[in-house]
Amino acid sequence: MRPFPSVAAPWGRAAILSLILSLAAAAGAVAAPPPDRRLALTVDDLPWVPLPEVPTAEVLPGHRRLVAAVARAGVPVVGFVNEGKLEDRGRIDPERLQMLRDWRDAGAELGNHSYGHSDLHAVGLAAYQADILRGERQLKALTDEKSQPAPRWFRHPYLRAGRSVEDKAALQAFLAEHGYRIAPVTVDNADWIWAGAYLRLDQRGDARLKARLRRDYLRYMGAKLDYYERQSIALLGYNLPQVWLIHANLLNADAYGELIAMARKRGYRFVGLDEALRDRAYQRADAYLGPAGPSWLHRWAIGERKPPTFFAGEPETPDWVLNLAGVESE
Repeated sequence: MRPFPSVAAPWGRAAILSLILSLAAAAGAVAAPPPDRRLALTVDDLPWVPLPEVPTAEVLPGHRRLVAAVARAGVPVVGFVNEGKLEDRGRIDPERLQMLRDWRDAGAELGNHSYGHSDLHAVGLAAYQADILRGERQLKALTDEKSQPAPRWFRHPYLRAGRSVEDKAALQAFLAEHGYRIAPVTVDNADWIWAGAYLRLDQRGDARLKARLRRDYLRYMGAKLDYYERQSIALLGYNLPQVWLIHANLLNADAYGELIAMARKRGYRFVGLDEALRDRAYQRADAYLGPAGPSWLHRWAIGERKPPTFFAGEPETPDWVLNLAGVESE
């Protein structure tokens, strides 16, 4: 038998070992799984953001498009209700109450967002707690209609959750006593600014610029998903199941299906809020005591005293949209 040629010449052992390690590393990189991309979708300010300041008839076409899109998409969603929006001159408007039934019948779970979208930092804890209880009367009646469990999720208006450790603890105990769990937000954004600009274009009848705004909005929201995925990996070492916030407005009525498709194209799988919050990261304390309402990822990062550079690179609303909306900044 012809002897097998020696692999040591012309290669040295060190070079061969280096090649083997490089090939193994490359194989590992190829085989590495993608980040866990689960996403819980939540919609705030039901039944419709501009209520109660505008006539019900004015918002019904957009509302119907949005709930139809929710039903078509078939992904889990929790909608957070401001019961004050149901009233017209101090009385429940039957059409507005029906709007909540439409959400429920489209498959959405309804949560409490307080009666009057109260700002905890402005009204104080006692008034805030009273507004939460005032904001569950119609919700409980709606769940009773279908023999469903009572509302179980609460979302802070403005995502302002308290300026002291004592207030946060007292609010947590109050919510638990009344059967609520806080619904955090990790993928925060300024969709309300884009929606304000979109509404102005709709009122002008500017279809061309509306189409441009929707395209740019989808890119902006996609960039937000990418940013908070990177933030999660940088802070936690993995991408936690994210919680995404949007609002019940005309822009999302026209873009809802595209938002779902955009997230799926990025590899996201939609899950219920309860599944998302089973992740261990959500057991972390919310250490933020400032005046704003940032993402929970940033609250945890602030609690770990991350430097300002950690928060850099968050996508921003472009000036042309800010100007259309009449807003100076996010």
